Amino acid sequence: MKNIIKNNLNESVEINRKMLDDNTLIESVQLATQTIISRFENGYKLLLCGNGGSAADAQHIASEFTGKYYTDREPLNAEALHTDTSYLTAVSNDYGYQDIFSRMIKAKATKGDILIALSTSGNSKNVVAALHKAKEMGVFTIGMTGQKKGDMIPYCDLHIAVPSDNTARIQEMHLLIGHSICEAVEAHFFII
Repeated sequence: MKNIIKNNLNESVEINRKMLDDNTLIESVQLATQTIISRFENGYKLLLCGNGGSAADAQHIASEFTGKYYTDREPLNAEALHTDTSYLTAVSNDYGYQDIFSRMIKAKATKGDILIALSTSGNSKNVVAALHKAKEMGVFTIGMTGQKKGDMIPYCDLHIAVPSDNTARIQEMHLLIGHSICEAVEAHFFII
């Protein structure tokens, strides 16, 4: 048991070191943050999607924007696209699970909004479909994956790749990146 804990901690530290030394990754996170700030300043919203643990991360990140991160402040317009179970089950039944996010993008997104799509593999069909629909509609797309990148890359205006193939570590780093973005956005609007 102790070895599992130590191995996971060591792996996390190693990935964090790789990310810290990856200027492209840091610049991509900075650009994502600047884009979100600019779009919020112009009245647009942030949408997020993912499956499983990535859905949990998307919902967590959205709640940091709409609730608060560190500062007691006004909410920022962000939403995870998978929180309505009636919608998810109806669309999955009537159209197919691959359409759950793209239909929600069509219903809720407007040109100028932002979509953050999380997929550790980069190959989730419903996430790829959401990015494709978002691009068609003029939504700025940010993809977050592991190092394998996957099928979603052609539909991403900006891509953030965690240097790992381990699903759990990728998800942990996606949440760390999401927290960093939220903290910087919050600081811009409510502290500085």
